[in-house]
Amino acid sequence: MSSQVAINQDLILNSLPDSIVTLNGENKITYVNNAAEQLFFSGAKLLLNRKLESIVPHDSPLVAIVNQSRQNKTITSEYDVVLSNPRHGVKRVDIHVSPLIEGDGDMVIQLQERSIAQKISQQLSHRGAARSVAGMASVLAHEIKNPLSGIRGSAQLLEQGIDERDRDLTQLIVHETDRICALVDRMEVFSNNKPIIPEEINIHSVLEHVRKLAQNGFGQHVTFQERYDPSIPSARGDKDQLIQVFLNLIKNAVEAISQKGGKVTLTTAYRHGVRVAVAGSKERMHLPLEICVIDNGGGIADDLKPHLFDPFVTTKATGTGLGLALVAKIIGDHGGIIECDTTSENTIFRVLLPSFSQYK
Repeated sequence: MSSQVAINQDLILNSLPDSIVTLNGENKITYVNNAAEQLFFSGAKLLLNRKLESIVPHDSPLVAIVNQSRQNKTITSEYDVVLSNPRHGVKRVDIHVSPLIEGDGDMVIQLQERSIAQKISQQLSHRGAARSVAGMASVLAHEIKNPLSGIRGSAQLLEQGIDERDRDLTQLIVHETDRICALVDRMEVFSNNKPIIPEEINIHSVLEHVRKLAQNGFGQHVTFQERYDPSIPSARGDKDQLIQVFLNLIKNAVEAISQKGGKVTLTTAYRHGVRVAVAGSKERMHLPLEICVIDNGGGIADDLKPHLFDPFVTTKATGTGLGLALVAKIIGDHGGIIECDTTSENTIFRVLLPSFSQYK
């Protein structure tokens, strides 16, 4: 009977979306559930009997919270804590630590990653921003491009009847109208509401294609590292659009690195528990494919973090602020989610996509 109870308890803990970890009085791990194995990118066999300080930095807030809870013998909680690890990068979690009843310094830790509700909210926000740009692009195409073509043509006609000294002015008019038209053309991409024609895609072939483009072009000065999960299933989507997405993300990562020893890391993983609600439906979309682009640049300013995927938000002197907005639109069109975690040491852009097999 007791064995059956133990089995049921284990099934219950492994069914939870939150990570559960127990420690003995020496901070050695005595139990991890499935979610904790995923959080730390390690199996139970590798985690059990290891000290907590060996899987997170010694100065990690998690270690301090555990020590505080053990010392005060009370439940201790802290929210929106940055949890970093060389294998899983940076994650934001809510931490709850409690002494085990009748335990000699034993502790139980509950780690809750940022909620799916937050992911859905971000997804809807990104789609809303894309719709705003789409509407603006339609207006600009009609209300600006047509008059600009007339201005450009008039400047070219004037150029034929003026002397050399004034010709620079007409050429300036032509150049500036061409520049504005090019900007409007970039924005018109957002007004393309045609549904994608999905196909089965090996996401690793997409990443390898983009890495080679970067490594032989704008990313020659940085080191690229790949940490791929070879067992992940095929993605569902438009290959050319996904190439555009990851080319944009990798270019941003490269541009964020100014110091020597710069590194861009590409990772893939299978996350079987990630599901989000589909707007206007009771259906929940399964997004098991996780692709990350990680750079070791200086991070993103706090005031920009909430607006990264909004149009016209940029830190580049010559940037238009449309790149990440377009990335968010394409990922949204694929039924996926994009999010960003950043510290002063690195930045992670995380893309979650559906697999091809779930549509069969």
